[in-house]
Amino acid sequence: MDISTFISLLGGLGLFLFGMKLMSDGLEQVAGARMRSILEFFTQNRFVGMMVGLIFTGIIQSSNATTVMVVSFVNSGLMQLYQATGVILGANIGTTVTGQLIAFNLAEIAPLFVIIGAVMHMFFKNPNVKKIGVVLLGFGILFMGLSTMGEKMTSLQDSPRAVNLLQSISSPVVAILLGFVVTAVLQSSSASVGIIMLMAAQGLLAFKICFFLILGCNMGCCISAVLVSLNGNKDAKRAAGIHVLFNVIGSAIVFIILMAALDPVAELFLKTSGYDLSRAVANANTFIKVFQVILLFPFMDWIVKLTYVFIPGEDSVPEEAYKLKYIGSRKSLSPATAVIDAIHEMKHMGEIAKENLQRSMEVLCNPDREKIEKVYEQEEYIDYLNQEIMDYLTQANSLELPMSDGKILGGLFHVVNDIERIGDHAENFADSAKRRLEKEIPFTEKALKQMQEMTEMVLRQLDYAFEMFSNQTLDHMREILRLENAVDEKEKRLRKAHIKRLTKGKCTPEAGVLYSEVISGLERVGDHATNIAFALRPENQEGIEDFEDLEEEEE
Repeated sequence: MDISTFISLLGGLGLFLFGMKLMSDGLEQVAGARMRSILEFFTQNRFVGMMVGLIFTGIIQSSNATTVMVVSFVNSGLMQLYQATGVILGANIGTTVTGQLIAFNLAEIAPLFVIIGAVMHMFFKNPNVKKIGVVLLGFGILFMGLSTMGEKMTSLQDSPRAVNLLQSISSPVVAILLGFVVTAVLQSSSASVGIIMLMAAQGLLAFKICFFLILGCNMGCCISAVLVSLNGNKDAKRAAGIHVLFNVIGSAIVFIILMAALDPVAELFLKTSGYDLSRAVANANTFIKVFQVILLFPFMDWIVKLTYVFIPGEDSVPEEAYKLKYIGSRKSLSPATAVIDAIHEMKHMGEIAKENLQRSMEVLCNPDREKIEKVYEQEEYIDYLNQEIMDYLTQANSLELPMSDGKILGGLFHVVNDIERIGDHAENFADSAKRRLEKEIPFTEKALKQMQEMTEMVLRQLDYAFEMFSNQTLDHMREILRLENAVDEKEKRLRKAHIKRLTKGKCTPEAGVLYSEVISGLERVGDHATNIAFALRPENQEGIEDFEDLEEEEE
């Protein structure tokens, strides 16, 4: 094989891998967020979860994306470990769809897909049309890459050295290791199987050895999920472990069967595939996956329990430790789960900010030096979360996100800022508590009661806001807006009452300044809560204005 043939082979492989990545990413952007919602909803039943995983993976053409998403969901608490098993099983079958498509050998019409996809992506303004264009473009490039490799592999048949090298792969163990390594490097079992299909069709690989190469590919595809889980919690690691154990145990069982009856099994697949070697490899890949699922489905509870043996114990993070709860390493950031993980981390940050706000108001009413320091400590934690989440969102902004996620990403930056400002107000209240403690500034019982009442209103508003934000609904729109108006009115009334106390000499000037700062700060916290509630729903602002008009008419 001369150097030009080798370079052409690499070029064809590059086109094939790029086309597959382009098609997978495009499909994920078109359907990712919608399918993700389905994935979250329909996983209570393991069999239904398996069907959803199968369909989802068949659509986006990537079991890696599905399993990475599942690991992220488990890490963020969206999915329980036992729910994840069904989706992982379905993903193992769904990934074989790519091989079946490749077996149709659409190389002759691939350029048509390329030109149609390019026109749709370049000349149409509709985002949906552009994304579908990317899918078609990737599909066409994939088959053009296959065609290029196929043409150049033909010349390998004239090279005795190359033929002897490839056909010398006769050891099942060596074939499994080779399939594992290639898939781990390419990060795609579909791509590896596609290459095996092409080489088998060219007569460069003995059909029987393809079974063992496929087993290696099945295990190599676990690497992506394992890498993503490394920075997750123990349940995320166990979810990746389920994927590994399923593929390893399933492959071991198939290996034993093949070693006992390889000849009749190979002949059966060749005969049922019309002696089309490419189709026979695709069918073998599909059958192995389906067989493994049928065989191991009843024993998945045991496999889950086995992960607890390899990954024992529970997560134990010291309370004072600064650590993200839902966002893993930014090196393993997944476009499919980046936004939803960020939302959950931001809700976590919001809950800490709300608790710190409540703590700061309690310590303001009943000054205690130790509790004041606790407020400052939590504020440092909030600042840490703010910086980490902002960095994470900045990196997510550079990804090709699903369309619906891309639309709300900008709103997330605003929400992080609003939550951080709530934390700043809690710190300000702690400063006021410190001044009150050091200078022995008194508050009247009535002033304390009024601040506590206003605090309760604002805390209730924050509860509704975080629920609307994390669930992306308008379920509590009326309550939020009523509380927003009520807090504004409360602040006005308290300010008037405060002025009366000052004029009657019932309040010292120092206490008056602190009181004014506190009620103004609480009112601004209420404004931040409203911002958070509607940050991801800018299209509903018109509806909100209509509701406010209706409220005025009712009054």
